[in-house]
Amino acid sequence: MEMIKVEVAYAIPEKQRIIEVDVPVGTTVAEAVRQSGIEREFPDLVLDGVPVGVFGRKIPKPETEELHAGDRVELYRPLLIDPKQARLNRAAKAKQDAES
Repeated sequence: MEMIKVEVAYAIPEKQRIIEVDVPVGTTVAEAVRQSGIEREFPDLVLDGVPVGVFGRKIPKPETEELHAGDRVELYRPLLIDPKQARLNRAAKAKQDAES
């Protein structure tokens, strides 16, 4: 059986981890995540329903999307603030700082 190397990555503000996994050709994104055991590194991580992507491209169906050699699977955390709101907050702060 031909094997390929892929990476599974997850990060929280205090810690990040990239785990290299050898998987058979035809392994899906979801299977690679389970095989990586990454949830043991992050006890609060719940794999069911966690959004995932490969090199920043969101994967809508990780149960059926097959990986290729060298792919990096990324598990995404929920956003703490909407990116548009974050930009507005930064712009407002910059304006306030400029006026001070």
